[in-house]
Parts: sequence; C-alpha cells; structure tokens
Amino acid sequence: MPPNKRDYTTLLSLPPSSLSLRSGKIARENLISISTVAAMGVVSLEGSPVRYAVVTGANKGIGLETVRQLATAGVTVILTARNEKRGMDATSLLHQSGLSNVVFHQLDVQDMESIRSLAKFIETEFGRLDILVNNAGASGVVVDEDGLRALNIDPADWLAGRATNVVQDVIKTSYEAAKICLDTNYYGVKNVTEALLALLQLSTSGARIVNVSSLRSELRRVPDEQRRKELGAIDTLTEEKINAILQQFLHDLKNDALEANGWQKMLPAYSISKATLNAYTRILAKKYPDMCINCVHPGYVNTDINWHTGTMTVEEGAQGPVMLALLPQGGPNGCYFDRTEVAEF
Repeated sequence: MPPNKRDYTTLLSLPPSSLSLRSGKIARENLISISTVAAMGVVSLEGSPVRYAVVTGANKGIGLETVRQLATAGVTVILTARNEKRGMDATSLLHQSGLSNVVFHQLDVQDMESIRSLAKFIETEFGRLDILVNNAGASGVVVDEDGLRALNIDPADWLAGRATNVVQDVIKTSYEAAKICLDTNYYGVKNVTEALLALLQLSTSGARIVNVSSLRSELRRVPDEQRRKELGAIDTLTEEKINAILQQFLHDLKNDALEANGWQKMLPAYSISKATLNAYTRILAKKYPDMCINCVHPGYVNTDINWHTGTMTVEEGAQGPVMLALLPQGGPNGCYFDRTEVAEF
C-alpha cells in the first residue's frame, strides 16, 4: 500500500477492546450496510442515543444513498434538496421501503434564507444536530452530453487525465456555471456549516461533519506551485486566503487567463472548489478539535455530476461518507479520505 494512505480496514481483525478510538475505523472497504458492521460489534447501534443527521443534495445519487444507509443504521435523517418535489418524492420512496426515520426539508445551499430556515427547523424539531454531510455539488461546466457520449471515453482515461484534451469541444467552462459551482461546492458548504455549528456543538454523541470532495481536489493535481503550497500550508491557511484564491480564479476566468495562470485545464472550477473545500475542512477541524470533521473522495461513481461516466455504484460511493458520519468518539479529525482510506491532501 502506498505510504500516503492508511487502510483502516485492517483494524477490524483486532478485538474491539484493543482498538484505539483515534483509529476511527468502523467499516470494511467493501461495506454492504452499516447494520452488517453493527453485527460485527464494530458499531453499536442498540442502546445508543438517537442521532440526527442532515444530508444536502440528497434527492438522488450518493446523497440519497447516504441517507438510506444512515437511516438503516437508526439515525434520524433530514433529507434536503433544492427542488421540493424531488426531495419529497425521494423521501416518500424511503418511507415506502420501511425507513420512516427520514424527514424532508427544502434547502438551497446558495440561499441564506433557505439555510436559516433549515437551521430553525432543526432547532425547533430536534434541538440539536449530530451529523452533517455536505454532499450538494455542481460541476461548473456546460456539457454537450450527446457529444460526450459519442466520444465513448474509457473510464480509465478519465481517471488518468488522458481525456482532458479530447473533451474540450464538448465540455465548456462558462463564467456563470463556474460561479454556481463555487457558490455551491465551497461557499454553500461554508454557509450551511456555519449556520448549523451551534446545533452541532449541542450533540450528545460527538458531532461529525463530512464534506464530500473529489479526486480532483488533491494538491498534486494543482499545476501552480505557489497555489499548491498556499493551500497545503495548514499552519498559515485562513478563510480569507481561500476566498482570495477563489476570487482570483473568477478574475482569471473572466479574462480568459486560466491556463496561463496555472489553473487546471479539466473541470477547473470544480477542481479548485474541491481543493478549497478540503482546505476549509482542515481549518474547521483545527477550530473544533472535539468534533470529527473530514472530507472524502467517494470514488468514481456513476451519477449525474459526471454524466454517468463513473464505474462505481452509489452504494459503493456512499461507503466513505457513511463511515465518516458514524465515526466513534475520538475518531480522525481534519483528514482527507479516498473512499475508506486516509490519503494525502
């Protein structure tokens, strides 16, 4: 195994009494369901206090599956979605499958009034929050999906970056799409998290914040060395510096200077939004050391955000977020996970 990754799954071979809580491992990489893990004695669900979770962007894909797995584990989950009908339909389907511990609340992460409404709802109905999974996301590009399908690109080429030049005619970055991407993937996460922090601090089981990230967030993929160093310098990193980086990106995009100024060529807005999301995760983890605040690349999952080019199922993609949402007390804080393994930022 590469030295920059730690496989938490090996801890399951040890007796529970010998596990350090800082290990943070609660599930095998090939996790089928959290209830299966509970049966192993790794996660205790019986006798635990009721936990309350919010999952954003949860009417489909990884978000919906994360809700399903958390609800199956006995967590009361607030499924949120921007589109009220789609969110209610998704909640109804979960109810029909026997998961009555899921409730819906509308949430547009770009709308502060919508965010405040959610916070007020949680405060009134539950009095606290234990888990926040920031899953809502936007790609930052305009895509000719028919043209993309016609290219029939091998998934291995997507992952290796060999498709970058091939797709330039069918995947375009517009200023409007990029702005929505940053407002959703970074500023939306930040605003939702800050609005719910007071409720998370009231958690009786230890608050968990999970920020769904991407392989494209990894600093080794950032072309500009100075920007790479700045985002990786956790001791000097601030939210103001992150904001300055994002504003510089928008300035360069408006002036058609992305490539000249060292921004990624493939999905540039999405890539920098996730890199800055990881940076924000680390800042937040330093500020709240008693919480477990982590970010996770869920894998190359077949969802709308990658135009169904992914090779993994949503069940597989939800494994990492669910694992981090259900970490035991003393689990890892301020880490980046590639699915269920700790990896380098």
